Amino acid sequence: MKKNRIASIELLRILAMMMVVMLHYLSKGELLTPLTEKFGAGAYIAWLLEAFSIVAVNVYMLISGYFLVESGFKAGRLAQLICQVLFYSLLIPLILMAVGILKPGQLTVYRLLQYLFPNQMIHYWFITAYIIMYLLSPVLAAGARQLSRKQLKITIILLLCFFSVSKSVLPVKLEMDNAGYDGLWFVCVFLVAAYIRLYGIPFFQKGKRGVLCYLGGCILIYGLTLGVRLVYLKSGRLGNFIHSPYDYNHILNLFAAISLFYAFSNWKLSGEKFMGKVILRVAPYTLGVYLLHEHIELRTLWPHWLGATLECSPWTLVLRAFGSVFLVFAVGILADMVRGALFDVVGKLLRQLRSIIDGR
Repeated sequence: MKKNRIASIELLRILAMMMVVMLHYLSKGELLTPLTEKFGAGAYIAWLLEAFSIVAVNVYMLISGYFLVESGFKAGRLAQLICQVLFYSLLIPLILMAVGILKPGQLTVYRLLQYLFPNQMIHYWFITAYIIMYLLSPVLAAGARQLSRKQLKITIILLLCFFSVSKSVLPVKLEMDNAGYDGLWFVCVFLVAAYIRLYGIPFFQKGKRGVLCYLGGCILIYGLTLGVRLVYLKSGRLGNFIHSPYDYNHILNLFAAISLFYAFSNWKLSGEKFMGKVILRVAPYTLGVYLLHEHIELRTLWPHWLGATLECSPWTLVLRAFGSVFLVFAVGILADMVRGALFDVVGKLLRQLRSIIDGR
């Protein structure tokens, strides 16, 4: 599989994780002033950064679906993912208690369950939704390959109408809408990625349309939100609709994510040159960045450690935001490299033990 990795797509994976860190810096750092309140200059900048980063989750899922539709389900990969999640879920509280940040008296039974059963307790909502999608991926991939192009296209259109288009155009809160924070939406994105892998979307394959559509989609997300916000501030209406463009399952979000995916997939980046080699070396550890900074005991602490505040100039806000993203990403990559090395040692010892047992 390492030989088949595409440097440009792996670079997109890195960028998507940086966007995830940016989203969490803005939200957990309390930089996103509620859309129903008055804005200062910093709030406009923060929501603009949010608009250009909000595609991250859909991009990450497009990458996963693009490869899974051909590579298939691997039980070992799922076991490795679960062990990786448990590594962070269990180790981080121990470290925080050792340095005095987390007090033993703060621990509750519910919190301990979140450490021990992170997937079932939705410690990391993305991982829980991803595992659901991954378990279904053999059926989804087989179905996508079995259906004709027309049948798959109609299936995707109907699913998007139900989960995305309806909530994108109806100015009300739909009870079934979970804003894309669930495995069902990931299934929809998986099928879109499968269609891209199997048939492609000719519109995005020409020139720089992917880049332009990504920029346009993000600007539309930002502009539409501010437009609805203006209506709300003047009339008090559309309050339930105001945040909709920033939801993962909004049609503009998916459109911008697909556009960005194509912008990178059309880029012929060699994996044999220095830059490509660095990208291929770093990309496998990006999930560790998420598992580290979004741990339940850290997610609200690190943005404030890094100075997240609206009480500064817009330029300072931007510099702090990007500086924090790069710092958290670098620390996360290094931490997961250590984790990977430890897993390799343990794996080697287990294989040796198995050889000894088999030899007997």
